[in-house]
Order: sequence, then structure tokens, then C-alpha cells
Amino acid sequence: MNFKEINIKNRRATFDYNIIETYTAGIMLTGTEIKSIRLGKAGLTDTFCYVNNGEVWVKNMYIAEYFYGTYNNHVARRDRKLLLNKKEIAKIEKNGKETGFSIIPMKLFINDRGLAKLVIGVGRGKKEYDKRQSIKEREDKRSMARLFDK
Repeated sequence: MNFKEINIKNRRATFDYNIIETYTAGIMLTGTEIKSIRLGKAGLTDTFCYVNNGEVWVKNMYIAEYFYGTYNNHVARRDRKLLLNKKEIAKIEKNGKETGFSIIPMKLFINDRGLAKLVIGVGRGKKEYDKRQSIKEREDKRSMARLFDK
């Protein structure tokens, strides 16, 4: 499997949140974790990020245990440290502390050099009527695409 094919998305992120800013962060992983990600066995559902002591952490990110791992295998859902610049961490912390803002993992991918990267977004939660509007826009796009395909 090619590294370019690894592109794990959090589909609920853009549906539940209005994303204001995005950042690309590296992740501190163990050997068996990166092997599982390269096999595409990871998930971003119900994940979130938080800032603790000037470090950004991702919580509840699922990375399946590596099939060929021994007793050294990793825990599937553990807190993982994200690698960002101090300026970026300060901005994220400032935005994350405001009421209604959350730090959400949006996409997990492998870059050209073979490193795992996580795109995180700082966003405000949508209200129910905003979600209905998003659904309506998506359905309108589909119907327009159907009309022009004929």
C-alpha cells in the first residue's frame, strides 16, 4: 500500500463545527503505532485535543494493535502528544480557552517522507439549525450535479 493512500478523515468534524483555523502537527508514536497507521487501521471518531503544560495532546484516537506486534504492542486508545511550534501552541491555547471553541482532529495522513501527520482545527460548535443548513446545501449540490450529468 502506498503512503499517499493513507488519508483517514473525521467526517463529523466539519459537520459539527465551524472550523476557523487549521494546523498540521506531527504525532509522537511508537513503532507498532506507525505500522498500524500505514496499514490504514486508525480512526478519528470521538477524538479531541487539549492543551496541558504548553503541550497539545490528542485524546481517544484509535490506532488498532499491530497484528504482528509482540508483548511490546501499544494500547489502542491512549493520549498522544502532538508536535507543534511554541507559537502555534500559544495560538491554539488562546483560541481553545474561549467559550464555545474546541480543538478537533480533522485528518490523519502520511506525508511524502513517511511521517504521520494530524490536521487539527480550532472551531466553534454548530447549532442544530446550522447543521440542517449544511445538510440542505449538501443535498442541493448533489441535485445540481445530477442535473448537469444528464
